[in-house]
Amino acid sequence: MNNSSSPSVLTQELIIEGAGCASCVGKIEKVLNAVQGVNNAEMNFALRAVTVTFSDNNHSDPLQFSQQLSQQLIKAVESIGYNARSAHNISDKDLLDEKEITEQKYYKKLMLQMWVGLGLGVPLMAYSLLGGPMTVNSDLERAVWLFIGLLCAAVMFFAGKHFYVGAYKSFVNHSANMDTLIALGTGTAWLYSIVVVISPTIVPEMARHVYFEASAMIIGLINLGLALEVKARGRTSEAIKRLIGLQAKTARVIRDLQGKKQEIDIAIEQVLLNDSVRVRPGERVPVDGIVFEGETFIDESMLTGEPMPVKKASGDEVVAGTINKTGSILFKATRVGKDTALAQIINMVKRAQNSKPPIGRLADIISAYFVPVIMIIAISSALVWLNFGPDPTIAFAVVSATTVLIIACPCALGLATPMSVMVGVGKAAEAGVLIRNGEALQTSSKITTMVLDKTGTITQGAPSVTDIMVFNTLDENSILSLVASLETGSEHPLAEAIVEFANEKELPLSKVEGFEAIAGRGVKGLVNDSQLYFGNEKLMIEQGIELTTDIIAKAQHLASAAKTPMYFAIDNDLAAVIAVADPIKEDSLSAIKRLQNSGIRVVMLTGDNHATAKAVAIKVGISEFFAEVLPQDKATKIAELQASGEIVGMTGDGINDAPALALANVGFAIGTGTDVAIESADVTLMRGSLHGLADAIAVSKATLRNIKQNLFGAFIYNVAGVPFAAGILYPFFGLLLSPVIAGAAMAFSSLTVVSNANRLRFFKAQEH
Repeated sequence: MNNSSSPSVLTQELIIEGAGCASCVGKIEKVLNAVQGVNNAEMNFALRAVTVTFSDNNHSDPLQFSQQLSQQLIKAVESIGYNARSAHNISDKDLLDEKEITEQKYYKKLMLQMWVGLGLGVPLMAYSLLGGPMTVNSDLERAVWLFIGLLCAAVMFFAGKHFYVGAYKSFVNHSANMDTLIALGTGTAWLYSIVVVISPTIVPEMARHVYFEASAMIIGLINLGLALEVKARGRTSEAIKRLIGLQAKTARVIRDLQGKKQEIDIAIEQVLLNDSVRVRPGERVPVDGIVFEGETFIDESMLTGEPMPVKKASGDEVVAGTINKTGSILFKATRVGKDTALAQIINMVKRAQNSKPPIGRLADIISAYFVPVIMIIAISSALVWLNFGPDPTIAFAVVSATTVLIIACPCALGLATPMSVMVGVGKAAEAGVLIRNGEALQTSSKITTMVLDKTGTITQGAPSVTDIMVFNTLDENSILSLVASLETGSEHPLAEAIVEFANEKELPLSKVEGFEAIAGRGVKGLVNDSQLYFGNEKLMIEQGIELTTDIIAKAQHLASAAKTPMYFAIDNDLAAVIAVADPIKEDSLSAIKRLQNSGIRVVMLTGDNHATAKAVAIKVGISEFFAEVLPQDKATKIAELQASGEIVGMTGDGINDAPALALANVGFAIGTGTDVAIESADVTLMRGSLHGLADAIAVSKATLRNIKQNLFGAFIYNVAGVPFAAGILYPFFGLLLSPVIAGAAMAFSSLTVVSNANRLRFFKAQEH
């Protein structure tokens, strides 16, 4: 190896086990980026995999260096409590299947832990509410509570072990989070209770109260919240699985066998550059290439989003994953394997999922400050009682410190966000909006720019007859019946729209004789001894059919309105002009105005031509649009907007929109669109109406307000009670807050959160 050459950049992929939330991503990336030799570590939370880039640094044996680095990376991940293994030779599909199975197991485990926690906590809580004594004043009570205490310890170990392990890891890493609060609160409640049971005399009589039900209830409720989050997270990786499903499994190529050229079917991985590939009607194009024989129409909606198949002939490009509709073609392979357009789209969706920053949870941010403060207050209050309090000083110190920790226990905090998200998602569903996860619901409220695809989003997504202008004595239905009869023999996608329109009207079709398709012009044929012509202006001129200036002007007016005008003549006399277009949805204009009135910048992106894009944009009141945009360019536009500080929502319905939907801060998919678009998006508009966007954003804002109110309610009783728990009233009134009051504060905070979250059920989005 030439040591003077620049080092090459290599990559490794690790499969991560035990990463259950978005906050895990930052920890894993941080520890991997700290490994010597690593340039960058980026985790794909959907795949539970980390891509690590590094330089070989001109090592004499790059393979050995790569293997050594792999072991270092795995050890680094294991040092912070997660498991890792190399993803070498494991396909994306296998990774996704593995992740889905892991998620299902994790959800079932959380639900079991929830039932175990509540199974003990609820009966004890009911017993307390019904007036049952929660004190220890006799040997019988001591024996009963000792048994319950040991049972509670077993429940805490089985159902809450992950909280205590998480708290320990946070402590080792000099940080505090939800696990810290849960471990402190439940651990203190149990430890205090077991002390009361074993040695009640060392605790003042007023404080001989047990809190085993609090420990069990907290663990059960927090596990329920986590299970709801896992359930709501959705199968974000399904988009990649569906994209992978678009890839053809085999290809028919021409190879020299025993001195003869023969067509054979081979695995897609065996296709080579410059291979001659045959694609028959109904088959998917296996790799990218250039047509050199045959003509056909190709459905390229996966790339352009346009519903009408595109004609392909010699010299035209075809791309992998598109569908051959009619004729048989031969093409030369120009891009194979990971270089095809479809493979690049798959990689773009993966990278877009990687680039989504984990949304910091407000509860964790509060906890990071709240926990240290509470610990300081608890210790300080104990020291004050030890040095200045009355006898027994130790007992009073323990009671005050314990009461501070109990009153700070986050019983309601674990429900604050999941409860609001659950109700908010339900409200959105009432408006026909399906939200994949709580993060999307929260981020939607912050959107500053909404990017809209045109076809299938602003428009209907399918060509249809929009105008029929008649210039002879026949009525519209008679004209349409003749045109549909003539077009029955045509393979052109516009012809399909006309025939379908006639069928919807149940119009009779006549037999056509002498049918002929005139390339680039239109069609002609005989119906009931009348010579019919249907096509563009060039066909009319060639056949000597007179077109007046007024008729041409009307046709041009249709063209300027994003419609395709076609002329129909009977026996050399113009009979009608029929326009076909992808019509704009009836409520697109009003929905876009709602977005704009709420202060959101609306931008249109489309793969369609500039003239059509401009006409549609004008009709729906959009001043900013980009036309003839390829899938990778759509994602680039999203990235550019984000780089300028915009919080971007993207709405689309096609496979071509998948990378942009995945990259956007929030992706919105039209429910009538492709499965891949729906799976790439965070929100699905089931009714296909853009009003769903405004409804989703309105619900999102209301939910975010509700979450903040819940977080306030989860803390207000606790925070307000901390000074009293520390003993601030004792010097003045001789009163020391009982831990019973601390338990009541937790109950009231839970009641506040649940009641406020349910208040969200009465929220109504703007009527439209």
